[in-house]
Amino acid sequence: MKKLLFALLSVAAISTVLTACGQKNEAEPAASTGSAPAPAKEKVLKVAASPVPHAEILQVAKPLLQKEGIDLQIVQMTDYVRPNIALAEKDVDANFTQHKPYLDDFVEKHKMQLTAIANIHVEPMGIYSKKVKSLNEVPDGGLVTIPNDATNGGRALLLLQKAGLIKLKADAGISATVRDIVDNPKHLKITPMDAPQLPRTLNDATLSVINTNFAMEAKLVPTKDALFIEEKDSPYANILVVRTGDENREEIQKLKQAMTSPEVKKFIEEKYQGAIIPAF
Repeated sequence: MKKLLFALLSVAAISTVLTACGQKNEAEPAASTGSAPAPAKEKVLKVAASPVPHAEILQVAKPLLQKEGIDLQIVQMTDYVRPNIALAEKDVDANFTQHKPYLDDFVEKHKMQLTAIANIHVEPMGIYSKKVKSLNEVPDGGLVTIPNDATNGGRALLLLQKAGLIKLKADAGISATVRDIVDNPKHLKITPMDAPQLPRTLNDATLSVINTNFAMEAKLVPTKDALFIEEKDSPYANILVVRTGDENREEIQKLKQAMTSPEVKKFIEEKYQGAIIPAF
């Protein structure tokens, strides 16, 4: 009887030990399988851009940034005003739509803290027409449409002056307006309009002075279709812009590096064939 009792107690003890061991094993973490840890979540970087060529250029930078763990999201905007407002209000992290004279004029008027961090490309402004094939054919009293924003309007007037069509006050500069015209031998009717609408005026106007991005959106080829075009040393480089104080953010620095990379330079040179040229 004692032997039977001892045997039963022994079985019970062994069962308790095994149960305890089983519970301990369930509580312990599973042994490592050697698999790599889950990749870190990509950081999102939103950049406002004009559709052509700015968004196209940003698309080249997108895979370069993806390798750096950054998801570049391109927010297309078709005017010059909203990109700066969206940036100032933190709807986007950067914008790529404008040149430095325009930015300087905009931030001064609107009291915004925005900073250019890189020159990317130059878009030579051109004079276009569907009415005449050369500037010599421009009739007396012809209608000429130009951008209505301060810096691009002045830039257009300077181009008309360089083309020999008008003469401006000596000190007019990039902020010139039609009031600064001192000689207009052909009595041209120069009419400022919203820059994105200028290609549409070609059916009615004798001439239109159009920014290259809007000309390209209208399927115009600047080096082929422009009757007169800015020289390649134009000071109006298109720039990458951020909020002042964000210049040294890691994602912004990587964006700058990607946008001034050999890959982007090669794309600009091969895609646009001189109509747009790298500025870095």
